[in-house]
Amino acid sequence: MTRIPSSRQRPAGFTLVELLVAIAILAMVAVLGWRGLDGIVRARVALTADMETTRGMQLAFAQMENDCEHAAGNDIMAGRPALLWDTDRLVLVRKVFVENEPSRLQVVSYRVVEGKLVRRESPGTRDLIQIEQLWQAITSDAAAENSPSVVLQVGVVGMQVQGWQNNAWRNEPTAVGGGTPDPAGTDPNVKNAQDPTGVQVALTVQGLAQPMVKAFLLGGT
Repeated sequence: MTRIPSSRQRPAGFTLVELLVAIAILAMVAVLGWRGLDGIVRARVALTADMETTRGMQLAFAQMENDCEHAAGNDIMAGRPALLWDTDRLVLVRKVFVENEPSRLQVVSYRVVEGKLVRRESPGTRDLIQIEQLWQAITSDAAAENSPSVVLQVGVVGMQVQGWQNNAWRNEPTAVGGGTPDPAGTDPNVKNAQDPTGVQVALTVQGLAQPMVKAFLLGGT
């Protein structure tokens, strides 16, 4: 006996309502997934930028440390200018060693110019009179041709330099060498001032909440 199918039996497939519900769920999942992926991408971009900034600052500090380690002392400079720190500026005379060649002296400066940390160095020389002339040229910003600059880091808002002198950090702008600033000898603090043994540099960079600070010994002392 042949069975006649019932007209009330549900046909195979999805109804329109079920399809609309499925599409809505897929759309919600896609939106949530896109937001999550967008957040991951943004976080990765920010993290990469922070890592690049930190790496650049570490390289800049490493160069400063090398320069300060080879800073020339008063025993070599014989009272001539050898160290200067000021707002957004650090200038020093350092010893340069080249294999199979006599050591030389050169003037090195660090400055913040238009949001960039710039390092400039003079040619090496063994003539103290010439090194004094190079010092004057660099500190007066008149050494662009003979002392090409190198950008170490961009996005630098400011640089603060302190010197460790007489067992305390000095914030005020100071030049060391080149004769005493108190020729009358009436200021006991100047008269009895000791040569700085270290400097501390704080660099304020865009995107970082706190300045990056590092201290360096002068002359490897």
